[in-house]
Amino acid sequence: MTKRIDQINELSREQFVELLGTIFERSPWVAAAVWKDRPFASREALHTAMINVVRESRVDTIIDLVRAHPDLGTRLAVAEYSAKEQKGAGLDQLTAEEYERFYGLNQMYVKKFGFPFILAVRGKTKDDILAAMEARIGNPASKEAAQALLEIEKISGFRIRDLITE
Repeated sequence: MTKRIDQINELSREQFVELLGTIFERSPWVAAAVWKDRPFASREALHTAMINVVRESRVDTIIDLVRAHPDLGTRLAVAEYSAKEQKGAGLDQLTAEEYERFYGLNQMYVKKFGFPFILAVRGKTKDDILAAMEARIGNPASKEAAQALLEIEKISGFRIRDLITE
């Protein structure tokens, strides 16, 4: 069910957070923080406001946001948006060998960086995702932290566009 931006602007704080609270993985605080800034001229303006809240947050809050994302290819239960996105990339149909490869790379990545590998998987295949994991695991921590935030921006942008029509 999509909504227009004018409908979003009319929501109570509770309704707004309920509807938009999952745009950023398990982080409804982002939606709560921008509610007061309504009305938004467009979904892009809303998304920009949400991104700015994240960027202006304390480092430990940003780290918590990054860590709220699931491992790609996990067999554990994940949030509805993540499940749909991973399914679209074929990560719900991994062979045992592929699963082990994803699992091993996820473990190595988390051990090195302290947060899960994040990639906006929409439009990508499982091979694309594996290649990105293998390429990025060699990056320095500062580059990966910055890339994780860029990927979160892409992911949340896709989700906003799915939810809000112009």
